[in-house]
Amino acid sequence: MPKYCIIGAGAAGLAALKIMSDQGFDVDCFERTGRVGGHWNTDYDALHLITSRNLSGYDDYPMPAHWPNFPSRDQLVEYYNAYADRFGLRDRITFNVEVADARPTHADNGAGGWTVTLADGSVHAYDGVLVANGHLWAPKVPGYPGEYTGKQLHSAQYTNTDDIEGDRVLVVGTGNSGCDLAVDAAQHRIRTSVSVRQGHYYQPKTFFGKPRSEIAFLGELSPSEFDLATRLLMRVTVGTPAEYGLPMPERETLAENAPIVNDLMLYWIQHGRIEVRPAIERFDGLDVHFSDGTVEEYSTVLWATGFSPRIPFLPQGLIREAGDVPLRQGGAIVPAGLEKLYLVGLIAPRGAQAPVYQIQTRLITRMLRLHEEGKLPHGIGPLLAHQEPDDRIDIVRTAWLDQIDDTERAVRAVEEAA
Repeated sequence: MPKYCIIGAGAAGLAALKIMSDQGFDVDCFERTGRVGGHWNTDYDALHLITSRNLSGYDDYPMPAHWPNFPSRDQLVEYYNAYADRFGLRDRITFNVEVADARPTHADNGAGGWTVTLADGSVHAYDGVLVANGHLWAPKVPGYPGEYTGKQLHSAQYTNTDDIEGDRVLVVGTGNSGCDLAVDAAQHRIRTSVSVRQGHYYQPKTFFGKPRSEIAFLGELSPSEFDLATRLLMRVTVGTPAEYGLPMPERETLAENAPIVNDLMLYWIQHGRIEVRPAIERFDGLDVHFSDGTVEEYSTVLWATGFSPRIPFLPQGLIREAGDVPLRQGGAIVPAGLEKLYLVGLIAPRGAQAPVYQIQTRLITRMLRLHEEGKLPHGIGPLLAHQEPDDRIDIVRTAWLDQIDDTERAVRAVEEAA
C-alpha cells in the first residue's frame, strides 16, 4: 500500500492529516514541536483573526458560536487542539521530530518517490510528500546603513509590551502585524511611531456592526463591484489614509494593494498615541534617520517586515523559485517541475485560511488516486503545463479559485477518461 508523509501539524497539516486519514491513505505526520497549531502557539498576545469566526473554521468543525466575531490567538490555539482531539489526530502525529531533508528517491523529479530524513538520522521512504510547514516562520529583516544599538525584535519574536525597552518604540512596517504591534504599544501608553514606506488602505473589520464578509449584499457583487463598494464604504466610515497623515496607496483598487484590515491604528493616530514617520534612511546608535531628514531616538525597534516562504529541508536548487518564493501551479499545490511533492498552505488567498487547506488537500487526494491507478504515466506536470507558474503568496481569492477550478477540470478529465 502506498505511504505518504505530511510535514507539519499546524492548521494546514491538521487539515491535510484529517482528510488523508478519512480517505484511507497511509500517512505519517511529523511535527517539529510538541504542539499542534503551528505559529498560533507563539504569536503575539494581542493577535486576533481579521476574518470572522463563522467563516474561519474547518468546514467539518465550526468555531463555537458563543466566541466573539474575531477570535483571539489563545482561542485559535484552543480550537486547533480541540480539532485534533475531536478527530483523534494527535495519536497520528510524531511530535518533537524535525525533518532534516526531503529529496527524490531516484535521480528524477520525484516521480519515483521521496526519501525523508529526520533530524535523529532515521530515513523513511514515501510515495509522496505533503509539505505543510507554513510561510510565517522565517522572519525577514531589511538591512540599513549604520548600526542600531537599542533593542530590536521581529514581530515573530514579540510577545507583548514587556518586550519593549524604554519609553519610545518604532514599528517598521504597517501591514497587519505592524498595525497590531503599534496599537498594542499605544494602548499601553508607550510613545509609538510607525515607519511607513508605502501607502496602504486600512480596512475596517466591520460595516454596520457586522463582519464585512457576512454582509449579504456585498457577497452578491462581482469582484470589481465588491472592490468599489468596499472603498466607498471605507471612504464614508474611516476616510482616506491622507487624513491620518499616512501616504496614499499608489494603486486605486483594494485588489491591487496589500490586504490591511485594521482601523485601530487610525484611531490612535488621531489621539496622538501613534506618530507617522517616513522610510528609514540609516541608523546611528539609538538615533534613526528618516528619509525626510528628521532624526528621532528610539529605545526599541520592532520589525513587522514579513517572512520568507522557505522550505528549508529541500536540497538547494531542487525547487524553482522567483526570489525566495517557490514557483507553483495548480492553485499553489504543485511546485513547478516536481512530481508527488505537494504544498498545503504555501499561499494566502484573501479571506479565511482553514478552508483553503481543505480545498487544496481534497484536490491533492484526487491527484494521488490518479497516480495510484496508473492514470498519470507522465506525472501531473503535463496536466498543468498550460498554467503559468505563480510566485504569489498574497492573492485575491477569486484569482486563486480560478486556478483551483482550472486544475479540477484537468484532473476531472483524467478521472472520467475510459
